[in-house]
Amino acid sequence: MNVQRVLKVVPLAWLGLIGLTGCGYSTARPFRTDIQTIHVEMFQSKEFRRELEFRLTEAIIKRIEMDTPYRIAGRRTADAVLTGEILKVENRTFGDDADTDRPREIGSTVIIRYRLKDARNGDILVDRPRFIYQTSHIPPVGETFVQAMTRALDGMAEQMVETMEVDW
Repeated sequence: MNVQRVLKVVPLAWLGLIGLTGCGYSTARPFRTDIQTIHVEMFQSKEFRRELEFRLTEAIIKRIEMDTPYRIAGRRTADAVLTGEILKVENRTFGDDADTDRPREIGSTVIIRYRLKDARNGDILVDRPRFIYQTSHIPPVGETFVQAMTRALDGMAEQMVETMEVDW
């Protein structure tokens, strides 16, 4: 069967599955090429919850190492510096169990601010004065606040690294 006959029979969405693509598109993320290294300062926190700032900083470093071409470096040698602060963590109950009066689901909102600054010339590359991430957990099935915060901090780190991409 020749290729023209296959193209008439096979839907266009399947062409990628059988290796007939080559349109010149790339799925690589467009990161800044002038930055090679980033220093991530320990996030500050206005919350009195233990270790959230440590866990967020760690999640950001891991996400940068996994998803970007940047390397983590010391403050003196880094091309850019990422700083931030956890402003607020709020919990809301979505519904109570009528028998036990315990919450069925709890929604958590984490609000931070962060800034990515070029350490070489002082330019602000990314500035988010109010960055919000929401998650929830369901106590009756055994989910805890710690698990919800782990999901929230990982999600925030992922979205923060996405803001390091250059605009198209």
